[in-house]
Amino acid sequence: MVNRILFVLMLIAGLSAPFFAYPVFVMDLLCFALFACAFNLLLGYTGLLSFGHAAFFGGAAYVTGYVIKAWGFSPLVGILTGTAFTLVLGYVFGYLAIRRQGIYFAMVTLALAQIIYFMILQLPFTGGENGLQGIPRGHLFGLISLNDPLAMYYFVFSIFLIGFLIIYRTIHSPFGEVLQAIRENEPRALSLGYDVDRFKLLAFVISATLAGLAGATKAVVFQFASLTSAHWQTSGEVILMTLVGGLGTVFGPVVGALTVGALSHQLSSFGSWVQVILGVIFVICVLVFRRGIVGELERLVRKR
Repeated sequence: MVNRILFVLMLIAGLSAPFFAYPVFVMDLLCFALFACAFNLLLGYTGLLSFGHAAFFGGAAYVTGYVIKAWGFSPLVGILTGTAFTLVLGYVFGYLAIRRQGIYFAMVTLALAQIIYFMILQLPFTGGENGLQGIPRGHLFGLISLNDPLAMYYFVFSIFLIGFLIIYRTIHSPFGEVLQAIRENEPRALSLGYDVDRFKLLAFVISATLAGLAGATKAVVFQFASLTSAHWQTSGEVILMTLVGGLGTVFGPVVGALTVGALSHQLSSFGSWVQVILGVIFVICVLVFRRGIVGELERLVRKR
């Protein structure tokens, strides 16, 4: 019941947001919210901490930007191409890392993500440190111009909703129940006959694919793919968003992404001190709201 109410509120807020806030800023928040939801599927529901999710977010952005700009793909086909790329990349990453546990899994994903980062930096068509610029938005289905801010916003919001509903359905399916069983007690799940590595690999691929969908969409929004999207610091930011919002909750990553994104925007005048301030906020959240914002709210609702 609580999730249904929150979904309706999120839907109303999303539909009305461009009339009360700068649409491009809200689209940026939506892309990071989807990114955080995808990451939460892996960490919050499967118990796997990846430090390499920026590779999917940034890699999809570059692939999408390149096929739209160089090959003349439509924005929708370009986004689907970038997403398909991260599906394959996620399978490769997962196959190499999934048999590792704990910190070893995290370090393997970080190392693989750094390889992607340096490939993006060195490949001739990526623009190096300048990034891939001038990505055209084009037309949706050949009819709707995405240069119109409102049309672009509702296109991005639709993508966010589709990604969010895929994650919601995954969590509330028998497959999602097995993932949570693996998170709570992997040896017991193994003893019950589940192929734990196969389930974890599939969860990793789904998470990577949806993270790529978020990155591909962001590239079209800003008409630009930058090295920042593929940097390890972006992986750290999505971990922060997930933990602040509420690890292992459906709406926690959305709230966390909106909170961290809004704070970064409001505190931008402090320059490099923004990271220090966000670090302090993170420490406070961990100490005071150990379940995250949404997690603590759910706990209070259950008590009453």
